[in-house]
Amino acid sequence: MNTKPSSVLESNLNGARLSHLSIGCTAPKAGETPALPGNHLLIRAPLESNLSSVIDPGSEPHSPDLYTVAAEATPLDGLEAVTDEHIAFYRQEGYLAIDNVFTPGEVESAKAGLLDLILGRNTSFAGITFEAGAAERLEELTVDERQDAVRKLMHFVDHEPRLKAASEKPAVLALIGRILGESPRMFQDMALIKPPRFGREKPWHQDKAYFDLPVDARVTGVWIALDPATVENGCMHLQPLGHHRGPQIHFKRRDWQICDTEIMGKPSVAVPLRPGGALFFDGLLPHGTPTNYSPHRRKALQFHYAGASCGKTSTAERLAVFGSEGKDVTC
Repeated sequence: MNTKPSSVLESNLNGARLSHLSIGCTAPKAGETPALPGNHLLIRAPLESNLSSVIDPGSEPHSPDLYTVAAEATPLDGLEAVTDEHIAFYRQEGYLAIDNVFTPGEVESAKAGLLDLILGRNTSFAGITFEAGAAERLEELTVDERQDAVRKLMHFVDHEPRLKAASEKPAVLALIGRILGESPRMFQDMALIKPPRFGREKPWHQDKAYFDLPVDARVTGVWIALDPATVENGCMHLQPLGHHRGPQIHFKRRDWQICDTEIMGKPSVAVPLRPGGALFFDGLLPHGTPTNYSPHRRKALQFHYAGASCGKTSTAERLAVFGSEGKDVTC
């Protein structure tokens, strides 16, 4: 068992010092977040229901130099291994990676809940976004093919009790409370799915660039692997210590993102996780996930938490901090 923080990594790559790090208030509803390039295509996608589904607009391929892995994080073994030293590590470095946060049974339960939503078995749920390549043949897909056409699901905890249970696991909430310094409140729920061979990139960004909440609010993201998350299938990549730089300007390019020129060729830490492992990360930590060109699925849940006392701001106030308008900047 590793009882020390996955802590400091010394890297001579390009003369840079790199330290291990990990990632980790009302979330914007659909339409409040700055729009992606292009338009989402709304189509009917019946399997066992007549839910409307959204097709992701897709994007051009990214440069491999955006994901220059200098090291891989070494997760702790279980929540019980977390000490005050690890909490200090999180605050300094920006993350904690921990294996065995969820049991195999909890992982399988969450995957079954996701599958029921993907197959339209809950007629009240419509928060599915499919990959661009699925647009023309969605209604013809088999069960396996349909799973491998989904990009993400959102706002599902009030529709699927197995996923709600994952977001409310007491030991996880207790750790987040230690990190935030107060009782946590979950304000965003997502499932992030990179289908094999074409699950597209999520460009480098800071999560707080998407949330209408005060700049100084503490936010912790929890990214939970349901499948093995590997470098090959698009695990998380992080910029150690990056949250200390504060908010960075985001642009509408392949997504709402940090400009590629700020990231290109810079070393990063990859965070492979086994199913049931979780990455806890700061809301200002720059991170991204590359395209999944492997033959393997990569399902993950992601929840965001703020302190119970956290207020909110307007979208205009958020964009004044994270947006590029009026700042004489280009990308």
